[in-house]
Amino acid sequence: MDLIFIDDLRLSTRVGIYPREQALPQTIEMSLRIGHSADRAGLSDNIRDTIDYAAVVDRLHRELATRHFNLLERLADYVATLLIEDFGAVWVRVTVAKLGIMRDVRRVGVIIERGTRG
Repeated sequence: MDLIFIDDLRLSTRVGIYPREQALPQTIEMSLRIGHSADRAGLSDNIRDTIDYAAVVDRLHRELATRHFNLLERLADYVATLLIEDFGAVWVRVTVAKLGIMRDVRRVGVIIERGTRG
């Protein structure tokens, strides 16, 4: 299995259980490991034979701008499902962090993995 990675992606979404988090978007940071086979793309040199990371980033900006999640776990699961179902990933690791929401803590977050790592 080959991996595409996207690190330290900043996105705006509404995430949290507190009223201020539900009312206003906040910036989150996300890193992705996207498992797939790069065999065809390695031979063809054609973007259609791989997962286009620019399309992934664009889609996440659009999707998350219009949604609210109570928990980071739900947000991460939503992203993982999207990558598997809509982009054809076979395995994903999604890291999502809230930035500066707790005193003396730079980031808090979750890491989830979905799919079959081969």
